[in-house]
Amino acid sequence: MELKPEIIERLKLLDEKYQAMGQNLVSYLDGLLYADYLTYWDYIHLDTLLSLQTPKTPIPDEKIFIMYHQVTELYFKLCLHEYEQLAEKENLDATFLTDRINRINRYFEALITSFDIMVDGMDPKQFLKFRMSLLPASGFQSGQYRMIEICSTTFKNLVAKDVRADFSDDTFEEQIDKMYEHIYWKAGATELASGKKTLTLVQFEQKYSEQFKQLARKFRVKNLLSLYKSLPAADQKNEPLMLALRQLDVNINVNWPLSHYKSAVRYLQADPEDIAATGGTNWQKYLPPRFQKRIFFPELWSTEEINEWGKGWVKSVVFKLAP
Repeated sequence: MELKPEIIERLKLLDEKYQAMGQNLVSYLDGLLYADYLTYWDYIHLDTLLSLQTPKTPIPDEKIFIMYHQVTELYFKLCLHEYEQLAEKENLDATFLTDRINRINRYFEALITSFDIMVDGMDPKQFLKFRMSLLPASGFQSGQYRMIEICSTTFKNLVAKDVRADFSDDTFEEQIDKMYEHIYWKAGATELASGKKTLTLVQFEQKYSEQFKQLARKFRVKNLLSLYKSLPAADQKNEPLMLALRQLDVNINVNWPLSHYKSAVRYLQADPEDIAATGGTNWQKYLPPRFQKRIFFPELWSTEEINEWGKGWVKSVVFKLAP
């Protein structure tokens, strides 16, 4: 059988490729000849993936809880993949930046719109039973979510708002340890009665603190806000880019935490007193954006918009009021 010219051409190119690496093309062709055909289930490690749900109780809805959180972490990994591409991109322009930000927006919007799986899809009685077997673990301990925050803005913007003005991005290296001590989310993982760190927070810091600081150093001038400010002045006024950044701010800092807040209200709010979240986190103070005023791109918002941060969502979704 005579080989087609295009096959001969490909073989020549492959031979050149492997010769340049000091390799023998025939050996690679032998490997291709004897290799099994690729299957979908092997490619995505489907059997392994489907074996990763190990409930702590026999209560059926716990599997829903586990799988949704696993899906969430995979979406977070997709987001971090985009941040890495942006950090490594040479000659970054507004078009590429906008495209990648919109990818992250789509990942978060998929999560936000699917959160009703948690809000309405689980039986409240089942949740309130199996949750007691999860202590002190908490969704608060999602390290990837904190990494997304660090990759999105200057580290100062993640400091608790009441001391944020005490720090400067210009003295980042000298102040990073002190800024980290005042990072906003630590206040959400304190014991409600004593104000001491919960075991949830202690575990979390032991595992991730140094990783977070290293990531902050790596993204000091590569976070989204810094990348945006590095563009020419004309590109910084690019409307699609500004809209994408504003939408990202809303998706991550308003819609996502308030989706959790809506779930917490459904499952943890009781009369006469609220039920503590797993790990003892103070969800009433930690989740509402109006308390934290965490904003990645404050330069893109008016003073009035910052003052009203998150209130529109609460009125329309929680209290069912017209915006």
